[in-house]
Amino acid sequence: MSEVIAFGILSFTSFFTLINPFGTMPIFMTMTADLDQSHRTKTAQKASIVSFITIIIFAFSGQLLFNFFGISVNSFRVVGGVIFFLMGMDMLQARLGKVKLKDSEIKSYVNDISVTPLAIPMICGPGALTNAIVMMEDADSVEKKTVLIIAAFVVILLTYLILYSSSKIIKILGQTGINVMMRLMGLIVMVIAVEFFFSGLKPIILDIFKSL
Repeated sequence: MSEVIAFGILSFTSFFTLINPFGTMPIFMTMTADLDQSHRTKTAQKASIVSFITIIIFAFSGQLLFNFFGISVNSFRVVGGVIFFLMGMDMLQARLGKVKLKDSEIKSYVNDISVTPLAIPMICGPGALTNAIVMMEDADSVEKKTVLIIAAFVVILLTYLILYSSSKIIKILGQTGINVMMRLMGLIVMVIAVEFFFSGLKPIILDIFKSL
């Protein structure tokens, strides 16, 4: 039983660290700054649901998908690193805060950003998906698999609550505060991007040299 509890704690901490809801919050705040509370809530709900479903799908079939398409986890990390770096550059220049919407565009905009980039790759990025695959492979019992799913659900629920509460933070910080936070988080996201990129690139290069 203690082994299952330890596995559950590890699952929760690893998912929470990799998903990093506090890191996603500035992006969510900025991208939904022109939406009212109801549309902002719908965006957070859909992003959270899509993220949880994606994590579960990858946890149970991620390795099969990678093998089927001939994709390695390291290649996934490299691509994820590039995506994060580009998003970090936009955040650094506070570009995401300049989106202006017409009433007729709001519904499609909510649908667009709730899946990409909020659910994938910001909430459910390569780190979280890779973690889901690895942890599910390490779960050698039904109890551990159940605990893993519960841990992922709790982290996604916390992520939703943090995004839902972000509207109050918008009122406190204002647009200038959001832009400052965006630039700071942009730097952090770019650093994470570099780590992702090279952690995926290094094994690929080593494999190339070994094959020579």
